[in-house]
Amino acid sequence: MAKAFKATRRGIAGEFEAGELRLLRRLFDDVVQLLEPEVRENEDPLAAMVGLDSEAVKPEDSAVGRLLPDAVRNDDAEALEFRRLTERSLREDKVGALRGAALLLENPQVLLNPEQAQMLARAFNDVRLVLADRLRIETDEDAARLHEIADLKDAEDLESYLALVYNFVTWLQEGLMQALLGAAHR
Repeated sequence: MAKAFKATRRGIAGEFEAGELRLLRRLFDDVVQLLEPEVRENEDPLAAMVGLDSEAVKPEDSAVGRLLPDAVRNDDAEALEFRRLTERSLREDKVGALRGAALLLENPQVLLNPEQAQMLARAFNDVRLVLADRLRIETDEDAARLHEIADLKDAEDLESYLALVYNFVTWLQEGLMQALLGAAHR
C-alpha cells in the first residue's frame, strides 16, 4: 500500500495484509499487558471505580514510565501523589483505547470515523513509546539511525526487527494523522 490511510467522503480508509493485522493486534496486546491495572485483594471498590490507587508507585519498567510519566517534575512527593490520584484511570483509558484499536483492525479493510481514527492513533503512539524505550531512542538522531534498516531481510537480530516494527508503526501513525488532517479540511 502506497499510503497507510486516506481520507474519503465516507471516513478514513486503510488496507492491511493479514500479517500486518496480526502484528498490530499482538503489539496492542503486549502494551495492554504492561498497563493492565493490578487487581488487589481488599481493594476499596469505590476508590478503584473513580481511579484512585493509594498504592501506586513510580513504574520500575522504563517503558511503562514513558507511557505514564511523572506529571510533576523536581518534586517526587507531589509526582507520587498525582500518580496515586490519576494513574489507575489513565491506565484504564489506555487499555481501553488499545483494545478498541485491536477491534478496529479485525478486517483487512478499515473505514474509520474521526473518533475511531484518534483512538487508533493513540494506540499507535503507545506502541511507539514502548518500542522507543526498548530501542533506547532518546533523540531524533537515535530515531534517524533506525531508518537505515530498509527491509525485513536486513533484520539480523531482535533490535533490527524491533526497529523495522517501530518504523512501520511510525509510518502508519503519520499516515493516519495526515488522513485525519485531510478529513478535517474537507
